[in-house]
Amino acid sequence: MAIAATAAGALVWFFGIPAIFGPIVFASPIMPADFVQTLVASGHVETPFRVSISSRITGVVAAIPVMEGQRVRAGDVLIRLDDNEATASVVLAEGQLAQAVARERQVRDLTLPSAEQSLSEVRATLVNMQQIYARASKLYADGVTTRVAFDDATKNLDVARAQLRNAELTVFTNSPGGADFTVAQTQAAQARATLAAANARLGYTLITAAVDGVLIWRDVEVGNGVQPGKDLMRLSPIGDMQISIQIDEKNLGLIALKQQALASADAFSDDRFPATVIFVNPGVDLQRASVEVKLHVATPPAYLRQDMTVSVDIEVAKRPRALVVSLGDLHELEAGKPWLLKADGGHALRQPVTVGLVSAGRAEILTGLSEGDVVIPAATKVRAGERIRLRMPPVIRP
Repeated sequence: MAIAATAAGALVWFFGIPAIFGPIVFASPIMPADFVQTLVASGHVETPFRVSISSRITGVVAAIPVMEGQRVRAGDVLIRLDDNEATASVVLAEGQLAQAVARERQVRDLTLPSAEQSLSEVRATLVNMQQIYARASKLYADGVTTRVAFDDATKNLDVARAQLRNAELTVFTNSPGGADFTVAQTQAAQARATLAAANARLGYTLITAAVDGVLIWRDVEVGNGVQPGKDLMRLSPIGDMQISIQIDEKNLGLIALKQQALASADAFSDDRFPATVIFVNPGVDLQRASVEVKLHVATPPAYLRQDMTVSVDIEVAKRPRALVVSLGDLHELEAGKPWLLKADGGHALRQPVTVGLVSAGRAEILTGLSEGDVVIPAATKVRAGERIRLRMPPVIRP
């Protein structure tokens, strides 16, 4: 009999107490906290630009002193072309320049001084012929000398005058600004230009890196013939990196320039680094219904590689001291009439609420709750109006 009474009491304890006083609910009061809404997306690493390496001249590859994936510095030789023809052109141009310079020096240092000396002699001769002519003219007028002597003096004076004109012309043409001097200068300038072009062509046989970077692509081998305009290598510059992601166009309104984000490479998921939104494509990809967004990585980790897959959490909104609940505790959110259960006087009360930001399984409550209210978890299966026995964790005071 006693055993039966004990069993009956146990049944009342396990089934009667919860039925009368309601189930025990463990919950905590809601306290204000900073709430951040993030947008999660995945993408890949890329540099702001990539440098295509090509040849400026037609030639044959003689050597490739670098390998794909190698880090190089600006000025490092990437490809050597056969330079036999270019070297011969330089030697020929050097010879032509030497000849032109010698011709210019000859005009300046030899021909011009010689012409000036000849001019001085011709002027002296002219003075002498003028004096002889003057005497012959007087004697002829006085009838002392013959007509033949006078005519010889006149002819010699005319010859001296002609020689003076020729000597003056020779000096002028060989002086700076004169024809011969200008021709010599022009030939020297042309020879210098030809040599500069030959040296430039010889320099083009060495294809070098324009910037510091990493060779990420190569499509050339020793012995290949190359032509201008064909990409032979591709260089990823070292320095700033950016992340390119695609976001659903329905989230376009959440994205803005200068928003902060945290990114992590799939291969190093435990390490997160900061990034900043710097570009939002004004167009939408019709095929994927997405928008391209780029983020700048100011301090990229050393392990970050070109085209590496990364995940990004973009901070699109932030609410200080917000009331936040678990998204799973909200009912009829998609229907546009969200509500939840809160503890009120030992009962579960249906409380309509207004929802603000939603992110990472949590939701911001704008109206309907106050600081200190206790939300009943949906996992308890408690129904609206049902009695409950609320159990809250003890307050730990400092």
